[in-house]
Amino acid sequence: MADRSSSVSGVAERYASALFDLARDESALERVEAELQNIADLIEGSEDLRRLVRSPVFSAEDQERAIGAVADRAGVGGLVGNFLRLVARNRRLFALPGMIIAFREMAARQRGEVTAEVTSAQPLGGEHVAALKAALKDKLGKDVTLVARVNPAILGGLVVKVGSRMIDTSLRTRLMNVKTQLKEVG
Repeated sequence: MADRSSSVSGVAERYASALFDLARDESALERVEAELQNIADLIEGSEDLRRLVRSPVFSAEDQERAIGAVADRAGVGGLVGNFLRLVARNRRLFALPGMIIAFREMAARQRGEVTAEVTSAQPLGGEHVAALKAALKDKLGKDVTLVARVNPAILGGLVVKVGSRMIDTSLRTRLMNVKTQLKEVG
């Protein structure tokens, strides 16, 4: 299983790198990043789209047609639209979420930023996002781009990932630690 994960990561990195180079050459990094984020949001919000991206059952032609229609409907054309169709045609749609993450990381590095993934039980308000960005900037010494996710299963608190570092202040983790301590005492 780890083997597949690293091969997906390698595929994602190579495709993202090629797209990044094209976007940089066309001075379109911001636009491409925004359009990729739009596609990522659509994938995250639609079980049918996630199934299309993940499932090997669909033919390359079906995937290309479907992802092309999604891109057209979302107003994503040009470089990103062509990229999505190429990825589908090459049967690499399963790696698209990784490609988007890798592209985002490359763009952030280009801007001198660090990307932090933040998971909370409920959506963060604007003032919380600003406070978190400021705290991370003080700690890391760089501007921080936040990628926010919501996972009600953590119950409360935050899980913050920056590179290979993770800070887990979630209520779920704290409760699991208490449960483990009680087992050790009993």
